[in-house]
Amino acid sequence: MLAEIAELQRLIEQAGMRAEARVLCEVEARGERYPVHAVALGNPDPAAPAVGYFGGVHGLERIGAEVVLGYLGNVVARLAWDTLLHRQLEAMRLVFMPLVNPAGLALGTRANAQGVDLMRNAPVEANESVPWLIGGQRVSAALPWYRGERGAPMQPEARALCELVQRELLPRPFAIAVDCHSGFGLHDRLWFPFAHTARPIEHLAELHALAELLDQAQAHHRYVFEPQSRQYLTHGDLWDHLYLASDPARVFLPLTLEMGSWLWVKKNPRQLFSRHGIFNPLIRHRQQRVLRRHVAWLDFIGRAACGHAGWTPRGDARIAHRERALDRWYRQRP
Repeated sequence: MLAEIAELQRLIEQAGMRAEARVLCEVEARGERYPVHAVALGNPDPAAPAVGYFGGVHGLERIGAEVVLGYLGNVVARLAWDTLLHRQLEAMRLVFMPLVNPAGLALGTRANAQGVDLMRNAPVEANESVPWLIGGQRVSAALPWYRGERGAPMQPEARALCELVQRELLPRPFAIAVDCHSGFGLHDRLWFPFAHTARPIEHLAELHALAELLDQAQAHHRYVFEPQSRQYLTHGDLWDHLYLASDPARVFLPLTLEMGSWLWVKKNPRQLFSRHGIFNPLIRHRQQRVLRRHVAWLDFIGRAACGHAGWTPRGDARIAHRERALDRWYRQRP
C-alpha cells in the first residue's frame, strides 16, 4: 500500500464520525488497485462557504499530496481540543482530496496509469498559441503533457475531482479550491485562472482582495500571487474548465500552489540525479520546513473563506480592486 494512502486512511479512522469519507473511484496500475478518497468536515449546508484542498494530481510531485495530508492531519489532531476550530467548522465546510492520482504516485510518473496528464485532460482549448508539449499535446502518451484522445471522456481521476467540486464547492455562494503542485522556478507561486487565455476572469476583484488580505495577514510571506497566464498558456486545464462551469453570480476562486522546487535543487544539486528529486525535497529537514510553511497558508485560506463577508469587495470597492488588479497583473508585463 502507498504510504500516502495508509496515512490518509489513518486520519480518516482518527477523525471517526466527525468526518465524511468516501471512495470516489478506483484506479489500477501494475495489477494493483488504488482508491481515490475524498474527506469532508464541517457544515454541509450549501449556503455555507467552503474550501477544497487537492493534492497529488501529478504523481511525481509527492510533496503536493504530503502538504494536503499535512493540513488534514493538523485539522484532525485539533478536533479533540480546539474549540475555535469547531466554531469554524460550524460556519463552513472543508473538503480534502489529497491523492487525486494514486496510480501516478505508485508509478512515479506525472501522468496517470494511462499516460494522461490530468491537468491537461479537460475539454478546454487555449484561445492563443501554447508552448510545444508543455501546453498539452495529443501526439502520444509516451510524451509528457499528453491530453488523451480527442473526444474521449475525461480520465476517472479527473472526472472524480470535477464531480466533487461540482457537488461540494460550486453550489455555494463562496468557495475556494487549492491545488498543490511543485516544479516551477525558485519561488512559491499562487496561480489563478485563466490558463487557456490571457484575459482576466470575472472574479478578478475578489482575487486581488484576497492577495491584499494575504499581504496584511502574513506580511513576511514569499508567495508570488499571479494569473497562470503570466507564465504560460495551456490546453485542458481542469480549473479553467470548472471555473467556466461555475455560476458567475457566486464566487468560486481556484488557486494553484506551485511550490518552487528549483530552490531545493539549488540547495542540494545531487537531487538532479533523481526523478523524484527534481520535484520534491529529499532531505528531511527541508521537507519539514516546506510542510510548516504551506500548512500555515492552507489554514489561512480556510479562515479567509470562513470570514469572506468581511473582506470580499462590493460596489465601488469592487471596481477599485479590479482596476488595481489590472494594473498589478495585466497592464504591466514583467
